Amino acid sequence: MTKKEIVDQYFLEHRAKLLDIAAFLDRIDRSGETDADFRIKALMRCIKELESEKEGRTERILGILSDQTTEPIDHAGMKGACGVVPPTS
Repeated sequence: MTKKEIVDQYFLEHRAKLLDIAAFLDRIDRSGETDADFRIKALMRCIKELESEKEGRTERILGILSDQTTEPIDHAGMKGACGVVPPTS
C-alpha cells in the first residue's frame, strides 16, 4: 500500500484511539490526585516515543511496557497483569 492508501484506510480508527487516550488522561487529571501512578508514567513515556521519527517505535514502546528481568520471581504481587512492570519497593 502507498502512504496515502494507508492513511485513507486507517486514519479514522487511530484518530479515535488518540481521543480515547486523551479522554482517559483527562479523567486522571480531574481526579485531583497529584501522585503519578507508575502505569501513567509508563504511558507518558510511550506517548513521547510516538513523537520519534525514527523507525522502530513499536519495539521501543514494547520495551517500555515489558519486564526486562530474566530471573523468575517467587510469586506474583497481584492476581492479574497490570500492563507495565511495577516499581520495586
